[in-house]
Amino acid sequence: MGNGHRAPAISALGLRKAFGEHVVLDGIDLTVPEGTIFSLLGPNGAGKTTTVQILTTLIHADGGDNRVGGYDVEHERAAVRSQIGVTGQFSAVDELLTGRENLLLMADLHHMPRRDSKLLAVELLERFDLVEAADKPASTYSGGMVRRLDLAMTLVGDPRIIFLDEPTTGLDPRSRRGIWDIIRGLVDDYSVTVFLTTQYLDEADQLADRIAVLDHGRIVAEGTAAELKRLVPGGHIRLQFAERGALLAAAHSLGATARVLDDHDEDADDLTLAVPSDGSVKSLRAVLDRLDDERIEVEGLSVHTPNLDDVFLTLTGRPSADTDPTLDKEVAR
Repeated sequence: MGNGHRAPAISALGLRKAFGEHVVLDGIDLTVPEGTIFSLLGPNGAGKTTTVQILTTLIHADGGDNRVGGYDVEHERAAVRSQIGVTGQFSAVDELLTGRENLLLMADLHHMPRRDSKLLAVELLERFDLVEAADKPASTYSGGMVRRLDLAMTLVGDPRIIFLDEPTTGLDPRSRRGIWDIIRGLVDDYSVTVFLTTQYLDEADQLADRIAVLDHGRIVAEGTAAELKRLVPGGHIRLQFAERGALLAAAHSLGATARVLDDHDEDADDLTLAVPSDGSVKSLRAVLDRLDDERIEVEGLSVHTPNLDDVFLTLTGRPSADTDPTLDKEVAR
């Protein structure tokens, strides 16, 4: 292109889909730059899988200008399919075959020469930590191993864009983290674009460059994880002081919204001041400049923003449906 701008990997403008009277997607807009991880976050029934099915040419949209890899999803379906790989909630793995045989079968479907496909299978089995299980039936694999094999099979066609529809649903925390590492590696090592749907807030937070929150068929917010967290009240800057005089002077200077955190606050002592903030650099600088003008010395500071749980609750009016407290404990370890 003459202006130096490359077309986005995925774009949807006014994407609509209804099943009878039930509107599933109500005119959503999405843009996913090449080489990024984009997460479509939403509860069950929000329209995430329908979005993936349309963008991967499995079902027709009712409206919208929708493009993948620069190709029109409706009118250039074969070209779109040549660009993409898809891993859904339900595995494409044939459990009667071994891991190696599954990969070779996928290579045959892509009409690869057998010599090339054997070399590729070896490379993918190593990359996805499946060498020891390579020649065992997939029926003997754990859930995490099946999901890794599924992702490996997706790479056989050398796709530019990979759609992952809730790739870690049903996995234990250790397996989920392993899949996260693989997804990051796909972008870093293969320069692919990843379109990830999930109902796990921590997954979107960990992986995505940008997140769109889908609820009742509409995008209710979009941005980086940090930008979304700033949409929710409750963020603050914590300022630590070396001595009480500085703390009291700062509290007076910053006004009624600043509050002293006492010993009852977790992770705080009595020389800590909390100042409401959206977490942006601009608001942080404003606070520090004001204290600097009055020669009040700050010993240390930290920025606290709401988490994606808070964002989700604020935007959708309900907590994330699938927050599992055992997952949080495991991830925090």
